[in-house]
Amino acid sequence: MAIKKQYLKSKPVCKVTFTVPAEEAKKVAVVGDFNNWNPKGSLLKKLKNGTFKGTFDLPKENSYEFRYLVDGSYVNEAEADRYQWNDYAGAENAVLEV
Repeated sequence: MAIKKQYLKSKPVCKVTFTVPAEEAKKVAVVGDFNNWNPKGSLLKKLKNGTFKGTFDLPKENSYEFRYLVDGSYVNEAEADRYQWNDYAGAENAVLEV
């Protein structure tokens, strides 16, 4: 798994690309507090090599809790900036700092 951040000089946003290797998966989405934890509209595209990838514009100077939703199961990003305990989920969420 990987996260790539590209800061734009012209806008106060960061283009964040999420990459998830999941050859056996049918659907992968990135959900977090930047999209109200809604997988609709945040599905990643499956590439020919079996990797799922997607890019989202997120406002800069914020931190976001997020997780991947891989075929209905939540998975954390190994390369997250940090982790945050979430009482609602009863687990740690990955945190993205942009």
